[in-house]
Amino acid sequence: MWERSTTRRFLRWLFSARTLRRGLIALAWIVSLIALYYGVADWRGRHAWNEYRQNYEAHVAPLEMQAYIPKPIPDSENFAATPFVQSWFKQDTNFLFDHDARGQAAIMMAKPTKLPPGRHFEEKFEDLVAWQEAFAAVRSHAEKPKDGFRSDKLDLSSRAQAAPFVLDGLKDDEAVLEELRLASARLGTRYSVVYDMENPCATLLPHLYRIKQTSQRLELKACAELAAGQNENASNDVKLMLYLADTLKAEPSLISYLVRIACVQIAIQPIWEGLAEHRWTDAQLQQLRVRLEPYDFLTDMQWSLHTEHAEGVLTVDLLRKKGLSAFPYVEDGSSASPDWDTVVLYLLGRIAPAGWYDLEKLNYCLLYDGEFRGSMDEAAKRVFPRQIAANASEMKTLAEGKWQAIIHHQFIAKMMLSDLTRIPIKAATAQTAADQAAIACALERYRLANGQFPENLQALLPRFISHLPNDVITGESFKYRRTDDGRFVLYSVGWNEKDDGGVPGETQFDKTQGDWVWEYPPFK
Repeated sequence: MWERSTTRRFLRWLFSARTLRRGLIALAWIVSLIALYYGVADWRGRHAWNEYRQNYEAHVAPLEMQAYIPKPIPDSENFAATPFVQSWFKQDTNFLFDHDARGQAAIMMAKPTKLPPGRHFEEKFEDLVAWQEAFAAVRSHAEKPKDGFRSDKLDLSSRAQAAPFVLDGLKDDEAVLEELRLASARLGTRYSVVYDMENPCATLLPHLYRIKQTSQRLELKACAELAAGQNENASNDVKLMLYLADTLKAEPSLISYLVRIACVQIAIQPIWEGLAEHRWTDAQLQQLRVRLEPYDFLTDMQWSLHTEHAEGVLTVDLLRKKGLSAFPYVEDGSSASPDWDTVVLYLLGRIAPAGWYDLEKLNYCLLYDGEFRGSMDEAAKRVFPRQIAANASEMKTLAEGKWQAIIHHQFIAKMMLSDLTRIPIKAATAQTAADQAAIACALERYRLANGQFPENLQALLPRFISHLPNDVITGESFKYRRTDDGRFVLYSVGWNEKDDGGVPGETQFDKTQGDWVWEYPPFK
């Protein structure tokens, strides 16, 4: 009885006019506070973001992705309009390079072995004898040896004997390589990529893998041609490799930039081999030098970084529109049992004020800028390893954990910013390789004219090279000396910024020790 009366009294109080009035007032306050929070958050985020954006676009580059999309090119002028290149974008195409003899032979080749402690990197010739054995195994349907094919018979005689068999193994590709060679006379390139997709992370770039595949085939072909004495064919193949790499120069993608510099470095292998055995003529050396000399990978990197910057901003706008479920690192609801914080993040993303996303964009851009601040000087073609390391150290202060990142408006930055400090070293190594190759071509021209290499690099000016590029690490001339066997050593001090006397580290472009060296094996 007592419980009933208590309940009745509570209900009368709950639904009394006074209580309802107080409840409505409290609700009005709550709604007003929420509206005030959203208003302040939106104003604060919009003001901060617009201030940054206006300053950045006025002094650096556009932040609209549309500004970086390549313009259309008529088919008659477009390298990418050829049938073979067009096939790269058709999913139902039975693509040649996935089934040619070279692709099958590559699977049978031994993997590179790690150097034992104390050993330094040595540039080597392409192992044509091993390739000959791999092509023979493909033809006979033999099984792959346990450790793959490796011969280490790198003398000219052995490679010259193997070269015709290697070239015969590459015949599957002759027709399409000739098609690419003819198309390389066209004025420009615009690949059939859908660049203006709503979600930039979903842009498909199948041509990047195919260009690298083509470069790898041309590299093997050029090395075999050099061993067989077909230096004119090798020269044409090297020039086609460089052309293919440069079709990616205007691509609005950082990965396209990385593939481009990888392909340039692939092309330098046959250049090195031709120089090591004095295969190139003076005219061919001049053509190669002129082709290599203009490379400016630090300036080109800025274009790629600007496009990546704009792509990040576009991605945040997409998340604002579709919620955090649009982000690849967050569950999209397809999972049978998404974890609780993913669900909470999704809900927060849906109800977050617009200003939250503006602050996320701002912090993403500021952190992105911070990774490269003071790390390069494009005009002087300089890279500063210590500053890059310092920037990377500062990035470690990025908020850890999802919830800390949300509180500090760094959630998007944490998800999208990988370790970008690897990009400058990629640019530095590519620039070093191209510069050293250009200087080496000039040195060989000097040798052809004078019977020996010069005492110093200044002797190359102006007849054999128009200007001498400097080391991107020091800003000074490359280190150079003639050797007792009539050759030379040319090197950069490398990423450790220390002159190790022309001794390389464990890899060609070691990030921790040794110099970045261009040299040839001793005469045998």
